[in-house]
Amino acid sequence: MNFTAPGLSATVLPASFYLVGWLGLAWLAWRWLMSGDWRRLAEPPRLNLFLAATVAVLALWQIRTGIKPGLAFHLYGMAALTLMFGFWRASFAGVLILLANAAFGRGSWTALGVDALLLAALPAAVSWGIFRLLERRLPNHFFIYVLGNGFFGAALSVAAIGLATTALMALAGAYSLEYLFSYYTPYATLLISWAEAFTTGMAITMMAVYRPAWLETFDDARYIRNK
Repeated sequence: MNFTAPGLSATVLPASFYLVGWLGLAWLAWRWLMSGDWRRLAEPPRLNLFLAATVAVLALWQIRTGIKPGLAFHLYGMAALTLMFGFWRASFAGVLILLANAAFGRGSWTALGVDALLLAALPAAVSWGIFRLLERRLPNHFFIYVLGNGFFGAALSVAAIGLATTALMALAGAYSLEYLFSYYTPYATLLISWAEAFTTGMAITMMAVYRPAWLETFDDARYIRNK
C-alpha cells in the first residue's frame, strides 16, 4: 500500500491543465476572502475546532492506495467538514491539507490547483448542494439530516470525485477510458463511496447527538424538538 498523500502527479496531465487549476484556485481564494466566512474563525473555540478537524482529515488522507499516478483510493472526509463549517471553510480546509502535503513532500506543488478543485472544492460543493436541496425540499427531521447528508451526501461527493477524475484523465489522454472503466471508476465511485458514506454518516450521527454545536448546518431545535 502506498501511504503518500493524494493528488495528481505533475507528470500525468498536460501543462495547460495545471494552469487552469491554478486559475481556478486563485478564483476560489478570492471568493473565500470576499465571502466573509473567514471572520467566524476569529472565535477561538471555532478556530480550534476548525484546525483540529483539518488535522484529523489530513491524517485520514495519508492512508491510501493507488494503481497509477493520479488514480488513488482513500477516504476524504470533505462531506463532514462541509456539514461542520459550510462550503467555503470546508474547501479552504481541503486546500490547507493539500498545502501541508506538498510542504512535506507528499504532494505536488504543480498539481496543487487541480487537486484543490478536484479533491476539495468539488466534494464540498456536492455536499453543500445536497444539504441545501434537502433543507428546501424535505421536512426538517433528524434522520433526514443524518441519512440524507451524512450518508447520501458523502457518497455522492466521493462519486463526483471518481467521475471527474475519470473524465479529466480521459480528456487529457493520460489513460484510456477502457483502462479507467476497468480498474478505477467502479471502485472510486461505488466501493469508496460506500466506505465514505458509512464513516461520515457515523461521525455526523455522533456529533449531532453529543456535540451538535460542532455542526453549523445542524439545529437541534429544528431537527429534533417537537418531532
